[in-house]
Amino acid sequence: MKVLISEHLRLTIIYVTIEEQTINPTNEQAQACVRVCQMLSNTYRDIHLFRFDIQTREIYILAGENLQIIVPPSGNWRFLNETEF
Repeated sequence: MKVLISEHLRLTIIYVTIEEQTINPTNEQAQACVRVCQMLSNTYRDIHLFRFDIQTREIYILAGENLQIIVPPSGNWRFLNETEF
């Protein structure tokens, strides 16, 4: 068995810096997010986006094919309607 290794192999290394912002969800909000993410996981839904909005202090979760969930500081999560954008 012969293994051919290309002499023209080129390796490109890309360095990316991600600026990390401190997020401070409320205790109720953090616990609600864990419950929501666990429910999504139990039903085999992919979580595509998890975002903490610093201005509104709300957490946005995009999961499955089109599930949009808002978790406000109170922790009372709700599904987002497309008409609310």
